Amino acid sequence: MRSVVPMRVAKLGYIALSSLMCVFGLTIMIWPDISLKVFALCAGITLIAFGVIKVVGYLSRDLYRLAFQYDLAFGVLSIALGLLVMLRPGNVIDTICIAVGLTFLMDGLLKIQISIDARAFGIRQWWLILLVALLAVVIGVLLVFRTAQSARLLMVFLGLSLLADGIMNLITVLLTVKIIRHQYPDVIDAEFWDEQSL
Repeated sequence: MRSVVPMRVAKLGYIALSSLMCVFGLTIMIWPDISLKVFALCAGITLIAFGVIKVVGYLSRDLYRLAFQYDLAFGVLSIALGLLVMLRPGNVIDTICIAVGLTFLMDGLLKIQISIDARAFGIRQWWLILLVALLAVVIGVLLVFRTAQSARLLMVFLGLSLLADGIMNLITVLLTVKIIRHQYPDVIDAEFWDEQSL
């Protein structure tokens, strides 16, 4: 039988970080005058932490294989973008908008695929994943092209995008990650199977 510990770590990590993103997003929307350097540090740390959790999720190989199926490459990219945001002090707002916008754009596109797979699996709420994924794609595009000119308005928009992405990740992980305590590995050892069937 496969250990469910990595799956629990990934699922709980997803829930905790998604909730933190929601709180972070709401905080920025309420106080948009927060220092850009402080925001860059918090955003960088969040991206890196999410990247690590995504890689752990991919390696956990949960039962449905929906929420974490694209998370190896996306986790590595998230870590790289987090480091970029933290280590590049010049043009902070441009770096943040492009890094966060690309992250949300890719995350939204991948979640659209997950919603289609969830429908095939018979998960009734697949449309909810699709709706928040489409919202994330729109937000990602707007952030990359920075349609908001005012720095204050841009911070509010960044806060909204963090809130939306946090909600999207929460919905996805709660609907698609199922932990089965006595889950067997993908490839069953022939000798083990013969002994058990005797």
